[in-house]
Amino acid sequence: MSAAALSPSRLQQRLPGSRRTQSLVLALVLIAFAFLLPQFYDSGSSFIEDCTYALAYVVMALGLNVVVGFAGLLDLGYVAFFAIGAYTIGWFGSSFFAGSNIHIGVSKFLQSQPGIHVNYLLIILLAMFLAALTGAILGFPTLRLRGDYIAIVTLAFGEIVGRIAINGDENVLGFIHFNLTNGRQGINPIDKPDLPIFGLFSTLDLRPWYYLALVLALIAVVINIRLRDSRLGRAWIAVREDEVAAVSMGIPTTKVKLLAYATGAAHGGVAGSFLGAFIEQVNADQFAFSFSIFVLAMIILGGLGSVWGVVLGAIALSFINTRLIPDVLNGIPGKLGLNFDLTQLGFGIFGFLLVIMMILRPQGLIPEKRRQIELTEGISSGEESVYEVRQ
Repeated sequence: MSAAALSPSRLQQRLPGSRRTQSLVLALVLIAFAFLLPQFYDSGSSFIEDCTYALAYVVMALGLNVVVGFAGLLDLGYVAFFAIGAYTIGWFGSSFFAGSNIHIGVSKFLQSQPGIHVNYLLIILLAMFLAALTGAILGFPTLRLRGDYIAIVTLAFGEIVGRIAINGDENVLGFIHFNLTNGRQGINPIDKPDLPIFGLFSTLDLRPWYYLALVLALIAVVINIRLRDSRLGRAWIAVREDEVAAVSMGIPTTKVKLLAYATGAAHGGVAGSFLGAFIEQVNADQFAFSFSIFVLAMIILGGLGSVWGVVLGAIALSFINTRLIPDVLNGIPGKLGLNFDLTQLGFGIFGFLLVIMMILRPQGLIPEKRRQIELTEGISSGEESVYEVRQ
């Protein structure tokens, strides 16, 4: 893998100015459409609710794409960071710790409530920090591991966090009685965001929730694009392609891997804090292993390492999960004389879609341009060398 293949200048040579302009215009049109979309539906429409879920999944999928797509580190325990973000808003945005009386930047109504109540924007930052710290801690045991061994360690980490969520309602420290998660009973109700532009959020008006999720998704997209084209992003890609060669070129793989885990985990923490407030409760049953596979399927469907591909994959699978299967296709088995609920086969349907994708378009819906250029240059250089030998 040559350094020229990874340099932004080489990419700019391959992508003419007119094409980059067209891509920018298309992105601006799609963003404008996304901002106008809620105005065509009722404020409490189920479609707006599904769109809000999809945008939250976009943030989470982009985070996992940093770890798996950019750095090439297979993470099967990503649900742990979603759990940490969700519990962050459960701890610092509810009356769960009723014995405490801490209020920071909240409304007068919340100031009269027991527990810990912190402004939602501060909770987002806190969720990012806690999730990133946990991601870095997860990264330490995997520094000397590769391939399937990384997957096993991250899978174990996700299961550990899931067990703590279920059994953390008592004796979480082993010798001190302390209710950390409230187990399967969960933490509820969760404080609703109260932001300057939107005011206090409501369950009857879903537009503020949608716009907040859209802003978070756009920020995540910008961060991913900037990281991908930065020196750190090129280091991630070098580690993904050939870690031994990356080390020989002087890339600090320990630092690079830890930053990948921390960055991806921070995205998961933000999405978890948002979904915790949107669902209005944090429950241990939400953090199953299948959720990690669901998010991983989004980036495989969209294209590993492709920012816009991951966005498309997350939106597509989210709508299949929340609208297509339960609302559109759920009645088909009954019409065929079969007595079962199609939602029970949701993950089987996702698996079938992935198999079809691997057969028809293994690179994903929107493949990463950098990978295509690398493959093209590899073929070209090989052909030229053969031609020179024959002469």
